[in-house]
Amino acid sequence: MKKHVLTFGIIGGLLITVLQWTQYRFLVMEHSVEVYAAVIAATFAILGIWLGVRLKGSRQREAVKGEPEPGLELNTEAGRQPFVADEKKRAELGMTPRELEVLELMAQGMSNREIAEKLFVSENTIKTHSSRVFDKLGAKRRTQAVQMGKELGLLP
Repeated sequence: MKKHVLTFGIIGGLLITVLQWTQYRFLVMEHSVEVYAAVIAATFAILGIWLGVRLKGSRQREAVKGEPEPGLELNTEAGRQPFVADEKKRAELGMTPRELEVLELMAQGMSNREIAEKLFVSENTIKTHSSRVFDKLGAKRRTQAVQMGKELGLLP
């Protein structure tokens, strides 16, 4: 009895395998253009992601050991704490933390494009933040905004 069950099981398994193989062949033959297009699209997507990571990685500046983060420069006088922006003055001016961040990057001499790349936003967004900073500080140009930011205790 076990021999018959085993025989029927093997025959059934072989028949199912043959049916699945023919269905697969039919599917691949019938939709070969779509299959090839999907393979090519996946290949180009993977290649594009890899290339993007390689190019972006080479442009990023790695932090040097001991170099302070922007806005946290230590004073050279003995034992002084890192600079902390005057939050009360920032709130009085109605300046958002993002606008203060843009002002700090302006003080480092970065262009709008460089700031946009660093903050992962568009250049137009940085232009909008810059104009709002100028309005809130009453400045007409970048150098004047940076100077006023230092005088008001917003920048080191």
